[in-house]
Amino acid sequence: MKAIHLLIAVPAILLGMSAMASGNHAGGHGDDAIGKPGVASKVTRTVNVDMTDDMKFHSSLIDVKQGETIKFVAKNSGKVKHEMVLGTEKDLQDHYEVMKKNPEMEHADANMVTVAPGKTGEIIWQFTKSGKVDFACLQPGHYDAGMKGLVNVSKK
Repeated sequence: MKAIHLLIAVPAILLGMSAMASGNHAGGHGDDAIGKPGVASKVTRTVNVDMTDDMKFHSSLIDVKQGETIKFVAKNSGKVKHEMVLGTEKDLQDHYEVMKKNPEMEHADANMVTVAPGKTGEIIWQFTKSGKVDFACLQPGHYDAGMKGLVNVSKK
C-alpha cells in the first residue's frame, strides 16, 4: 500500500514544482502587466538588441505602440552568458534575487531568453497595455552593473 501512495505522491510533487517554475515565479508574466506572448505571424517589426560584456544593452530604450507585436532578436556579442527578460521593475528585482542564488537557472518562459556567447535568441511579445515595460539581464552581477533597458509603450 505504501508503494501506491509513493507512486501518487511523487508525480504530484513534481507537477507542483514544475507549476511553480513556469511563469508564476518571480519575474513571471502571469498578471498581464507587461503584455502577452506574441504570435510569429502577427509580428509588426523586429528590434535588434545587442548584449555585451560592458554590461549594457545596445538598444536600451525602445518605443512601441500599444497592440504591437515585436520580435526581439537578442544577440550576445560578449564572452559570457547574457539574457533578456521583460517584466515590471519589481518582478525583475525579485527574479534577480532568485538568480543570485541559482545562477545556472535557464529561462524558458515567453518573456525571457538566455543567450550563450556568440549566439542569438528571440522573444516575440505583444504589448497590450500602454506604459513602460522594463527589461534586464538577470545573470548574477549584470543587473547590479546596470544591464537594464526600457520599452515605452504609447497608446494606440
